[in-house]
Amino acid sequence: MASSSFVEIERFHLIPVLSVTCPCHRPLLSKNSLILNRKKLNFDLLLNGSKTAVPVHAKRATAKRWLITSVARAEADSVDEDSSKEEIEKDHISPAKEDSVSQLQQKATQLKKRIIFGLGIGISAGGIVLAGGWVFTVALAAVVFVGAREYFELVRSRGITAGMTPPPRYVSRVCSVICAFMPVLTLCFGQIDIPVTFAAFVVAMALLLQRGNPRFSQLSSTIFGLFYCGYLPCFWVKLRCGLAAPALNTRIGTTWPVLLGGQAHWTVGLVATLISMSSIIAADTYAFIGGKAFGRTLLTRISPKKTWEGTIVGLGGCIATSVVLSKFFCWPTSLLSAIAFGFLNFFGSIFGDLTESMIKRDAGVKDSGSLIPGHGSGILDRSDSYIFTGALAYSFVKAFLPLYGV
Repeated sequence: MASSSFVEIERFHLIPVLSVTCPCHRPLLSKNSLILNRKKLNFDLLLNGSKTAVPVHAKRATAKRWLITSVARAEADSVDEDSSKEEIEKDHISPAKEDSVSQLQQKATQLKKRIIFGLGIGISAGGIVLAGGWVFTVALAAVVFVGAREYFELVRSRGITAGMTPPPRYVSRVCSVICAFMPVLTLCFGQIDIPVTFAAFVVAMALLLQRGNPRFSQLSSTIFGLFYCGYLPCFWVKLRCGLAAPALNTRIGTTWPVLLGGQAHWTVGLVATLISMSSIIAADTYAFIGGKAFGRTLLTRISPKKTWEGTIVGLGGCIATSVVLSKFFCWPTSLLSAIAFGFLNFFGSIFGDLTESMIKRDAGVKDSGSLIPGHGSGILDRSDSYIFTGALAYSFVKAFLPLYGV
């Protein structure tokens, strides 16, 4: 019995085994076809993917017909293979496109949340500043409490604790509560020098008498927390509620409803607070736009995103806002005083921002928290520009403006 042979055709391409011509000296099939040139041979031709082997006998006519059919099937399978490859490539490309679309949608949603919550916070803050008194003080105390908690969590983070010993957790919580009471004590007594000194003494004694080995790093980080998160924000209470002299030249006071306090409601403290906070917002906004458009030179290694170009644009925007608002509120009456007030607001803003950036860099974190939706940041991230500015603004109005700038 004649032996059989098997030919495997890989990936739908025929493998040339033998070549022969017909009696008319013409090739039976194409160059890549399988040709039979013997009469008494039995071949079983196995195509890739086929489960059956078809016997081909030596008769030329039969072999020719079967070979043509096999080639046609192979070409059809080749087309199917190409189409399947294209579908696979599409399947590989479509997830990437879907990811890019989802990322764009996520960014759009985040931007929408950022705008909505930003406007909400701005409108609420404006209403709180206008209300003044206990409304302003209690709101500030709440912000101070959350900011103090974030600060002491940063102190206890891995980045800072790698080089120092953090204060005990109960001391951190007590200090957060003390910081929250400082604005209230400022409104009640006008001065908080004695309460702050007493609080620092109590905290120092608690750290020194703790179990274990007390560290100077615990004392320094805790006292700085009381100063940074508690004492400095109290100057906003002094500025808004302490400077109660009426801003006589302010035109908006003449049309202010009597039920809301009338013209007496528009004091120097209210006008100065509005101008100062608006100047800080303008400084941050113009610095961000200027840095994106012209930023080339790094300002400091503490904050890699800040540039000299953005800082200069922010300074110009801050001073321009201060001057424009001084003309609108007719306070301060001197142009030079308005320029100096804008410069001090910018200086306090950038210094507070860099201070908080230094703390976060040592802590090894990007944001101090995630309390504010859409912004992905904490209270300290949003209020760091205001921490030192209140003290500078109050000192400027109190000490350098004759008659409080009226």
